[in-house]
Parts: sequence; structure tokens; C-alpha cells
Amino acid sequence: MADPSSYRPRPGSIPDSPGVYRFRDEHRRVIYVGKAKSLRQRLASYFQDLANLHPRTRTMVTTAASVEWTVVSTEVEALQLEYSWIKEYDPRFNVKYRDDKSYPYLAVTMNEEFPRVQVMRGQKRKGVRYFGPYGHAWAIRDTVDLLLRVFPVRTCSAGVFKNAARTGRPCLLGYIGKCSAPCVGRVTPEEHHELADEFCDFMAGRTGTYIRRLERSMTEAAEDMEYERAARLRDDIEALRKAMEKSAVVLADATDADLVAVAEDELEAAVQIFHVRGGRVRGQRGWVTDKVEEITTGALVEHALQQLYGEEKGDAVPKEVLVPALPDPVEPVQEWLTDRRGAGVSLRVPQRGDKKALMETVARNAQQALVLHKTKRASDLTTRSRALEEIAEALDLDSAPLRIECYDISHLQGDDVVASMVVFEDGLQRKSEYRRFQIRGFEGQDDVRSMHEVITRRFRRYLAEKERTGEWADGGEGPGDTHRPADTRTDTPAPPAPPMSLAATASPAVTDVIDANGRAETNGLTDEDGRPRKFAYPPQLVVVDGGQPQVAAAKRALDELGIDDIAVCGLAKRLEEVWVPDDDDPIVLPRTSEGLYLLQRVRDEAHRFAITYQRAKRAKRFRSGPLDDVPGLGDTRKQALIKHFGSVKRLRSATIDQICEIPGIGRKTAETIVAALAGATPAGPAVNTATGEIMEEDEQDGTPGTTPDAPEEPVTAGAADERRGQER
Repeated sequence: MADPSSYRPRPGSIPDSPGVYRFRDEHRRVIYVGKAKSLRQRLASYFQDLANLHPRTRTMVTTAASVEWTVVSTEVEALQLEYSWIKEYDPRFNVKYRDDKSYPYLAVTMNEEFPRVQVMRGQKRKGVRYFGPYGHAWAIRDTVDLLLRVFPVRTCSAGVFKNAARTGRPCLLGYIGKCSAPCVGRVTPEEHHELADEFCDFMAGRTGTYIRRLERSMTEAAEDMEYERAARLRDDIEALRKAMEKSAVVLADATDADLVAVAEDELEAAVQIFHVRGGRVRGQRGWVTDKVEEITTGALVEHALQQLYGEEKGDAVPKEVLVPALPDPVEPVQEWLTDRRGAGVSLRVPQRGDKKALMETVARNAQQALVLHKTKRASDLTTRSRALEEIAEALDLDSAPLRIECYDISHLQGDDVVASMVVFEDGLQRKSEYRRFQIRGFEGQDDVRSMHEVITRRFRRYLAEKERTGEWADGGEGPGDTHRPADTRTDTPAPPAPPMSLAATASPAVTDVIDANGRAETNGLTDEDGRPRKFAYPPQLVVVDGGQPQVAAAKRALDELGIDDIAVCGLAKRLEEVWVPDDDDPIVLPRTSEGLYLLQRVRDEAHRFAITYQRAKRAKRFRSGPLDDVPGLGDTRKQALIKHFGSVKRLRSATIDQICEIPGIGRKTAETIVAALAGATPAGPAVNTATGEIMEEDEQDGTPGTTPDAPEEPVTAGAADERRGQER
């Protein structure tokens, strides 16, 4: 726990002007971002007697190790910069609203030559018109199905569209009149774009114009005795009215507004938003947040507005925003909303009439959402807290291990040896920080030595980050500077190496680290901007999948690097025993223990992540063959060769003239193929592990991209058990 006076800025050094400030912890992570009309007055409020601070504020200032600020010209600029930094740094002590689901939108791709109507989720794209959000995707599809009678806009995917254009035949919707079939030229791009514009206008709430226009056209058709056309227009009007009935009128004056309501208690807050367009509720969404800072209802509303409109422009920001309490001060927020819309925006609290009644409805929804959230989460929070406390008590830790990292080694009989690192924070998975390692320091099967290598590589990077940020002086002797990793096969330390900086100790194999998305990492360090990524932060507990040998290897790796403030334990699969370093007897947790259950989840997740990576590497290796070494020979021509000759064995015995008979393969390519196959060593015979038979080479050869993980064989119960035993 840090003393705030140790990093308090000097008196007079803080400017008395608007700005944004950041608190950082000892690892340079940004843990809190705030804005202020006067930086001097706001920051002074944090450096007072700790007894006078709110408990959450006290936790924040004692966790922080430094504070910095950026001066801006106006409060509006401060609001914009605060929002940008909260999105970028994801500080742990800021209020961050979490969508309780990924809401679907009705989207019209106006940026395409032939706009398409579809359901979209996730981040909004430029040039696409969005309507909603909706509670369910089927509600969007029902609405679109009704409107396509009147506005037959394209709904098909790019592949279906191109295929219809190629064949000259539209899809079923084109035949039944629910698509104008631009794919076959029934309408021009301009006419189809006009249809899409009319569709968007109707969805935006301008419904009366189209209803009246269709009614006039129906009357004219009836007077002209065009009864079939009049009947079709009558059905179109009925379809539009059914679509309108799906969203009841709540405000009679065709208002465009968003209503924001907040329900809160001491720990959490729920926000509900109703999107009203043309007097009708067109969408609804909700967020829930932990109140990790001392905050008023007005400040919660301000954060909700930042979340809601931070990425929006133009008509996505309505003319009127109704809230339960105004931010203090309200002028910068209102000016910011006006800038986002490009026109005036009214931000106010409804006092009477229909708008106040609707706000009460939104507030009831927010209260129900908070109750439902707490009901779902209460047992989960209690369970996770109890699990962490039980682990801390069993391992004799000073505090609950809020960050746990687990490591596992995976291979198949010593081939394709890989390792995984999974991260749990507060008892929950942190998948963005999962990492995968390729074991390149040695060949063969040695789980103990592999574990030593992985732990060494991971924490060498952590120490390099500490040195880079100046936590000990450059050139000084820091942890890990005096010894190389021990040879785990003999348990004899390697001879001392000359002192060097940690940056220079990184082994070549350290680049063989893959993140959870398959991207290779090259340095593993964080930048000065405070972004939480890679290997910059230490865990409170390291868990290894294994027993006493693996635990000893992990502990030895940490000792060689001079790290003595990270606990280590192992979980053995056979009896689910917890092993700790330098102890001949394991810790046996009760089977009903929540702590044991959490350790099992962590261990099983590490095993799943490792074996998935190992199988992917193995499958990639098995798919390779002698034809892969032929330059300029792609998959299509490989498949043509195998299809023509039946196997690589027959292709190897073919002449150049015979290979040239295959379409697309010239004499020069045929000569290259013959030379490559002549230089390749034929694979040894494969053995069917179920029967003991030696398989013929023709049976082993497969087409590229379809080679199985092992030679084909009858999968019996015994064979399956044997294979699982070989795969670690």
C-alpha cells in the first residue's frame, strides 16, 4: 500500500486550468482517469487525510504510485479526452458500463452500390444506417419481412448476389416480389438506392407520408378500375401498419428522444435507455456497472452519455435527451452532444406529462435490471471471494491471489512440445492475456525442463520491463543478472555468467510466444502509455499442471531470476493434490472446497488451451508433404496431380511427359516436380496401432489438406484409450 504523500506533486506545480489527470500504479498501469475544471483544486482533494476520503477513493490513492495531467483549453475538450483515455486504458477504478448483451441492429449498407438490409451486431461501420437496438434478432426479421412488400430492398449476401448475377436468375424473393432484383438488372443502381432511402426514412419515423401516398394511389387505382393494383396497394398499407404496430406510440408529438434512467445502490448501478423515434419506442438497451469510485447520479448519467454517444455522429444523437439528473456542470456535456449531432441538443429532466410518465417506465426497467443482475451475480461473487480466501489460507498467503497464472505442457510422445499460460483475475478468465509458447530450447519429452524454460522466459520479460521503467538503476545488479537457468535434467546450476542487463538476457527462443489470437510477440513489454498487455504484470500465484517435480522446476526458475514475492503451487491430476515448493507432503483440500474447484478450473483451462495449440501444430505438420517444396505449385495443381496419379508413390515413378498431360502443368514445372520428388526421402511404412498391420504406401498418401492426424484405422475403445494416453 503506497503513501499518497510519496508522490504528491509539489505545491504550485499543478496548473489552475481545465484538464485531464491520470493515476498510475507501480507497474505504470493507468488505474484512474478523471477530468476537472480546475486541476489544482481537484487533485488537492485526493491528497488529504485518508480518514476523510471515501473508502473507494482511499483504495485508489493508496494503490497509485504517481499522478500526471494534461492541460486543455475548455471543459468540452476535457470531456472528450477523458472519454478517449477511458476507452484506451480501461482503468480499473473508473466506472465502465458493460452491455448486458450484444444488441442487434437493423442496418442498411448505404455505402454499397446496391444497399443491403441486414442484422448487425458489434462496432458500427462508417456509411451504414442503423436502427434499433432491438431486444431480439427475430424482431428485426419480422419487421423487415413486412416492409419488403413496400420497399423491396436487397437482403441477400454478397455471394448470393454475385451468383444470381452470374446465372441471370434472381433468388426466391425476387420471384415473389420482395426484392427488386438489382442482381439481374430489373432496377438501376439509382432506383435501388432510392428504394433504400425510402426504407430508411420510414424506419426513422417518417411514416405518415408513405401511408398517405399509398392511400391516394389506392384510391386512384380503384377509380381507374385497376382493382388488382388497388388490392396490392391495400395489402402494402396493411403491411406498413402492422410494422408500425410493433412499436406502440408513447409520445404523441412524434418526438425523437432518448430516455436514460438509472437505478443504483452503494455497490452497483444499472442504466436503461429507451430510443424513441417518431414518438415510438424503436430500441432499448441496458448496462450495469460496479461503482468503483465515489460518484453521484449526475456523474453516472454523464458516463452513460459518453458510452452511448462517444462513437456516434449526426442523427444517431437525437434532438432531445431526457435524464433523471443533470451532470454538474451541465453546459460542457450539452455542448459536447451538440457537437456530436451537428445541431442543437436539449439535455433536461422531464417534469410533467407523457415524457415524465415514460421516464418512470424506463426507471422501473432499470430497477428490475439491477435486481435481476444482483440475483444472478450474488452467488457468483460470494463463491469467487470464498474460493480466493480458501486458496490464500491453504497456501499461507498474505492476501487473496487476485491474479493467478497457470502453465501446462502439451506434446504427443515428445513431438510438437508446446506450453500454455492462462490468466484468471478475481476468479474470472482474462482471455486477452492468454499466451502460448513453443518449446525450442531442447528436443524430446521432458515436462520438468519445459516448465522451467517457460517460467524463465515469462518472468525474464517481467524483469526486463521493471528495468526498463527504472524500478532499479540501469547497469545495477538486478534479479536474474547473475545466473543462467539451471539444467533441469541434472538439477545442477549452470556456471555463473558475466553480469548483463536483462534486455540482453532474452534467449532466441523468447520470440516463440503466441498470444491468444495467434499473433507472435516480439518483446512482451508495455509502453509508457499504460496499456495493459503482454507480460508486464506479475501474478500473485503461479499454478503449474503437475506435481512436485514441476513445482520445483517453476520455483527454481523464479529463484534463479531473484523473484521471491510470487507464490507457486501445483495441482496433480490423479488425486487433485496441491503441491507447494520445499514440502514433501501435498495439501489436500476438501472435495467440496470452492478453492479446489477454482484451481481445477484454472488447471483445466490451461490444459485445454495447450492441447488445442498442440493439435493445431501437429495437424499442420501432418498436412505437409514432398509436393509442398515445389516452388510455384499451389493447392489446385497438387490436388490435380494426386487425383490423376492416385498417390505420391505413383507420381514419383511417372515420367515428365506423363506429368505434362495434366492441364495447367508445363514441362518446366514437370521437371521441377520430378527433381523435388527424386530428392525427397520416402516416408517409412505406417503401422495400424489397432491391428499391428503395416499399411501400404498407397493407403498413406492422401490429398493435400485432408490428411488425418494419424493413419486411418478402426477406432475401438482400446485404441481410443491408447491414443489419449499418448497425447499429453
